[in-house]
Amino acid sequence: MSARDSGGRTAGDDGRSDGADAEASADPAFDCGDCGRAFHTEDLLVLHRGVRHPNALDAADQEAYREAYAAEEREIRSFRLRALAVLVLLYFGFLFLYVIYAS
Repeated sequence: MSARDSGGRTAGDDGRSDGADAEASADPAFDCGDCGRAFHTEDLLVLHRGVRHPNALDAADQEAYREAYAAEEREIRSFRLRALAVLVLLYFGFLFLYVIYAS
């Protein structure tokens, strides 16, 4: 006999696979204490609080915000440099292909 919920369905009839636990862990785990907004990582929460609620931060939170901001800035700069490198390689790659096949 299978366990049924109040809707008369069994425990696997909702179309979800056995990975329901993984799906539940994908829910945001960090909530803003000031506005209640949910975030998936602690860094996103720290950045949100630093931008949206700067007056509610103590000294430790301000330092955490500065560190998270600097880390985010480094990641963005790295992405921009890698994207530029890909565009330059594509440009010169197509240029060389044009020179080789169009001549």
